Amino acid sequence: MVIPPKMKKGTSKNIKELAYYSSLGLSVAISIFIGLFVGVWLDNKFDTTPVLTLVFLGLGIAAGFRNLVMAAKRSRKL
Repeated sequence: MVIPPKMKKGTSKNIKELAYYSSLGLSVAISIFIGLFVGVWLDNKFDTTPVLTLVFLGLGIAAGFRNLVMAAKRSRKL
């Protein structure tokens, strides 16, 4: 087992921040796709094409932008 050398105090925090911000794009994309797929599934189940697809796609986009706003607020606190 390899034990990594000790890092400086700020280095660990910087790595955590980098990991958070680099995963932000993926989180936005996943939010949008989940909303889209739930809407398509519900449209197929209830035969309401394209109403629920558009509603849940909008909710997915809103959730994705909420993640961006939360990241912006977090970066201002630093």
